[in-house]
Amino acid sequence: MSAPLVLLSTVVAVLAVAWTLPRWLPPAVVRLRERIFTRVNGAEGIPVPGPLVGPEHFERVYAHPAADGRSRGAGLSDLFWYWLAPGPQMHQEHLEPGERYRAVARTTRRVLAVPHARSTELAGAAARRVLDELPAGRTSRVRLRDLMMPIWAEVYHELVFGEACPPDARALIVANADDVVTALKCCGLRHLDRRERLTRYLRARVEAGTAPVTLPEPFTAEETAWYLQGAFFNTAVVQMSEAMAHLLLAVAQHPPTRRELLATLDDLDGEGDRVLDRVIDETLRVHPLFGVAHRITSAPIEVDAAVTLPAGSVLLFNYLAFQRTGPAADDAFDPTRWLTVRRGDAHFVPFGVAANRACPARGVAPVMMRAVTREVLRRYALVSTVRHTRSLPNRGPCFLVPAGARPPGPARRWLMRCGDRWSDVGRSLVQLVLGSWMVIDARRQRLCARYFEEVRP
Repeated sequence: MSAPLVLLSTVVAVLAVAWTLPRWLPPAVVRLRERIFTRVNGAEGIPVPGPLVGPEHFERVYAHPAADGRSRGAGLSDLFWYWLAPGPQMHQEHLEPGERYRAVARTTRRVLAVPHARSTELAGAAARRVLDELPAGRTSRVRLRDLMMPIWAEVYHELVFGEACPPDARALIVANADDVVTALKCCGLRHLDRRERLTRYLRARVEAGTAPVTLPEPFTAEETAWYLQGAFFNTAVVQMSEAMAHLLLAVAQHPPTRRELLATLDDLDGEGDRVLDRVIDETLRVHPLFGVAHRITSAPIEVDAAVTLPAGSVLLFNYLAFQRTGPAADDAFDPTRWLTVRRGDAHFVPFGVAANRACPARGVAPVMMRAVTREVLRRYALVSTVRHTRSLPNRGPCFLVPAGARPPGPARRWLMRCGDRWSDVGRSLVQLVLGSWMVIDARRQRLCARYFEEVRP
């Protein structure tokens, strides 16, 4: 073959590889990250569902009284404590069973015991204030998760402090929540200075007596601040922002769903709520907020006649894998399935299992999501051509098109799609490098293991 032909074939091959990078490189990098995580942390535990515990036993094993250990004795805990610092030992989900956990859980339930009318009012008002900050009459290109964070910062500040959220407090909460979720997705390193600024604000409020929500003695002011930060201004703000980003992105990308929502949005006979609830359920089925929850067994658990899980086992409950079994097992986004499939039959646990630390916001979250969705859809048509994945590392790019504004044309939609695909290439490499660094650093610091080695309660 002549030199020019060799050169031409080489150029064609390089271009072909480059053109297909967005298709094959990100998944390959994810697999490599998983191998690195496993190499650093070792075998973490028993997957559920998996070879030992099938999906038919998932909820029973999850609800078993012996599946009650949370952090002590699991290597994976060091990584979660690392991501949730400062004060991960006061995060409600990571407290060991006992009186400290019960006191914290009681406090959380009191904060979230909000009537539906009040929940709707709080979330709707916060959404209106944040949406009012967008340019009037013009199409806006936003990241849905970023758009939602100030809404939930305001909502939870008002729930905790009983007063409107001032701009400086909102900025602290959003910076904290964004840093936590960015590190969790391995898209950036931790910035503890951003988080500790919120800790100082919360501790000052507790010490000044202007925080209505406090933990009883012997909890300290700093422990109360860590608790408020972890429960409400980490978990609640992050999870509600993620849930709304998934919901709005699904609406943007499924025109039949969008049309049905718009047709029933302001129905007063309850049909609008029922349609919205089906869309929320379907969003949480296809894109569950929780990935893997781990529990450590305090006693043997008999699964069946052939399998008994010994005490000290680390059980890895995989929400996505469980929800991909049963009568609603496919990946297709179809809210109408809930007209014929019963939630109780569907292997559907959007807020966990009630008998074992279910999400304390499970009663109030769907109500608030309805209110925010209505506020967004009353103002905007949603358009997005990006890849929609459960982890949502792209934060949900979307066009918000107000009534009367020019919608994005084919060229802008194509640019959004291509930009997202190519961003995913660079982002996957960033996640590989930063994720590897953080898992190694967490292993080195051993935050959880050291805490319990010091004979903590």
